[in-house]
Amino acid sequence: MPTYDRPRSLRRALEALLAAPVPDQLTACVIVVDNDGHDKTVEVIREASQRSPGRVTYVRERRRGKSYALNTALAHTSADLIGLVDDDEEIDAGWYQAIADAFDDDAVDFIGGPCLPQWGAVPPTWMPEGWRGVIGFVDDGDSEMVFGKDAPGMLMGGNAVLRRRVLARVGRYSTALGPTPDRRLLSGEDQDLYARLIDSGAHGLYVPALKIYHFVPPQRLTKRYYRRWTFWNGVATGLIDRLTPQPVPHVGRVPRHLYGSAARGLVSALAVKRETAERFSGELAIWHLAGFLYGSYWCRQPALARS
Repeated sequence: MPTYDRPRSLRRALEALLAAPVPDQLTACVIVVDNDGHDKTVEVIREASQRSPGRVTYVRERRRGKSYALNTALAHTSADLIGLVDDDEEIDAGWYQAIADAFDDDAVDFIGGPCLPQWGAVPPTWMPEGWRGVIGFVDDGDSEMVFGKDAPGMLMGGNAVLRRRVLARVGRYSTALGPTPDRRLLSGEDQDLYARLIDSGAHGLYVPALKIYHFVPPQRLTKRYYRRWTFWNGVATGLIDRLTPQPVPHVGRVPRHLYGSAARGLVSALAVKRETAERFSGELAIWHLAGFLYGSYWCRQPALARS
């Protein structure tokens, strides 16, 4: 679990991880990587460690950036199974049991599951259904599905469990992607890792029982936040495509379908007079294209090193 200056939510996240029942076939320990935060973070981790001796490990990573923190966590464990959660989430009581059940099949390399919102405010009516990723909302139903085949989404790093052997094969998180102090809304680290998992032939499952609950604060339920997140997600997608182009038709450096989505979005935004989810969804498609163009042409970023 990477963390940076969120002691209140971190405390809740640790309490949930330590309170959930662990089945007999698993031993569960928690590694918290403090990404150069302040003293309150250390206090929260120390308290959790005192309540559950031997189960909580504190690690400090002074290089700021979520990917650095994740890679440091991976380097500090020798576990066969590695679970990834964020510091603003609480696992469901059945989370560990879902892991034990899924990995009873040796053919399974990784699993992901629902990320259900804990609303910090009433969701606004303009929230578009097709842009759930902005707030980390994942709910693909009650049926187990295979990633890369019938699962509609991708593996999200806020609720993922991977075998060590598959991470050794595909490499770790790209330090050119993911949130940093000067680019807090840059993403793409999960997208990049997921693409490498699928390309490697790894077998992954969407497991409905692997549930986490993700706190959505009021400041994320604003149009400004949605616009900024969508732009920076486009930047990350452009960076990835610039270095590992998607096998789809491009116009210039941009996949042709993004122009189509933005054009349809513009028509929708102009045609719909009222402030509706449909209209705002159209606007977000334009912001995503703008971000992709910036990431593809102008954003300066190091190579996608998986250190």
